[in-house]
Amino acid sequence: MENVRDWMYIPRRLPQFETDVIEFLNASFAKVAKGGQICCPCKLCKNRYWYRRDKVFDHLKGYEFVENYYVWVFHGETPSELGSNTSIDDDGGDGAGMHDNIDELLHDRFRGVADEVNVVREGLNEEAKKFYKLVEEGKQELFPGCKNFTKLSFIIRIFLYKTLHGLSNVAFTELLQLFLEVILEAKLPASFSQAKSIMKDLGLDYKKIPACPNDCMLYWKEHEQAETWHICHTSKWKQPNLKQGSKRVNEDSKKSPKVPAKVVWHFPLKPRLQRLFMCSDTAKYMTWHDEGRPKYGNLRHPPDAKSWKEFDSLYPQFAKETRNVRLGLSSDGFNPFRTMSITHSTWRVVLVNYNLPPWMSLKPEYFMLSLLIPGPESPGWKTKGKFACPCCNHETCSIQLKHSKKTCYMDHRRFLGAQHPWRRNKSAFNGKTEERPSPKPLSEVAALRELSSFQNIFGKTQKKKK
Repeated sequence: MENVRDWMYIPRRLPQFETDVIEFLNASFAKVAKGGQICCPCKLCKNRYWYRRDKVFDHLKGYEFVENYYVWVFHGETPSELGSNTSIDDDGGDGAGMHDNIDELLHDRFRGVADEVNVVREGLNEEAKKFYKLVEEGKQELFPGCKNFTKLSFIIRIFLYKTLHGLSNVAFTELLQLFLEVILEAKLPASFSQAKSIMKDLGLDYKKIPACPNDCMLYWKEHEQAETWHICHTSKWKQPNLKQGSKRVNEDSKKSPKVPAKVVWHFPLKPRLQRLFMCSDTAKYMTWHDEGRPKYGNLRHPPDAKSWKEFDSLYPQFAKETRNVRLGLSSDGFNPFRTMSITHSTWRVVLVNYNLPPWMSLKPEYFMLSLLIPGPESPGWKTKGKFACPCCNHETCSIQLKHSKKTCYMDHRRFLGAQHPWRRNKSAFNGKTEERPSPKPLSEVAALRELSSFQNIFGKTQKKKK
């Protein structure tokens, strides 16, 4: 059937395309413009970024519309507003993301389980039980007569609201109770913990692993039942406050459950990798690094690098299967309290999927958080101070600024070639020529020699009062 909006995908040089784009912009800015901006529906932006009219027009002329965007749900339109002559793809393109498709979500999460349990209903495994439980909750109306939300879709949406606006668990519980007071027939959990148990079955779970407060071990696997670590002899549990009196503290400590002194949050990787292969839209890109990557000899993606090719030569069996996943690991500290008056460093460990093309692998939605290591102190090499670089070590090129007393690193010209013109450029740098070679990385033998007589004193040190 002919689609009345086929003009969206005709050649962009034709006058009809430009005329209809102007009509589209007039209608969109009249409905959903916020601050003079709308979502850009081009192939590059995919309705994720907001721009002004002239910018959106240039993008549509340059990149055309995103595929299958026949229903302009990001621009104030619903499917019911279109005429019967309009053909709408069942997949919905990128615009369908505005509508909750819980059935597709559940079948993506438990792919293979649904087919299995349809054949054998008896003796269901745990995954099948979770599937049927979520299917039933996905079919339940939020309240009698509600057509826009089911119980499960509303819980997912309100969890998204909590994340975007930083609601606490207590505020989330009170918000649920408010909904239950307003809509007495609503089928909602009564607390955050009950809602969390429903989300847990969707595979959005994490594990808490107790850790030594001195960052020297994890109480995991064979050390899971240990109470103290044999090196630093620090207790696994938080110690009671001794200022309240030793007798009262001992009585309270017997009644209250033990709380780990430090906990590392682990987000399992396997379910998220399975999700990438379950979805047909992302599965086709998991072999892009080998089958879809242009091989012109230029360095455009990690597969073009020498280290990638050297890894393939060392492990030919692994490299033979293009669906094997290549991950890059990155970590850095941040202050979760959004204030500089508190010294706190929580570390996150993020995995980057290098199977995907660069326009996908470096987008936040494809980053995978693996570990969250709470502070207040950093667990690894301190990336500040005089010897901030773990490779250069004692040859780190660092100077201290006179007025701010901050450490900066200015001698990057040492890494250039011996005949590079910037080495002799005085005016653009510090007024001197640079003749020194690049610092030599710290070798394994040198690192072992320096640490052979090192004594690590565990425990937090306290400054003496004057």
